[in-house]
Amino acid sequence: MQATVRIFDAATRSGSVFLDDGTELRFGAEAFDAGPLRLLRPGQRVNILLDEGRVTYVTLSTFPLPGRT
Repeated sequence: MQATVRIFDAATRSGSVFLDDGTELRFGAEAFDAGPLRLLRPGQRVNILLDEGRVTYVTLSTFPLPGRT
């Protein structure tokens, strides 16, 4: 699923994204750390994985999600 970064705090490695329908979802350091990224900036398009409505993985939209090619 794709989303757009709303905010990202590099110190806590957490933030939030907007889904295309405008829904805001927060993510914690564990979701950010699961991916290969070092930084995100507002407005950046990302791919996310959800588990029961919770963001579990964040990466750039050009990177594949785990288990998918």
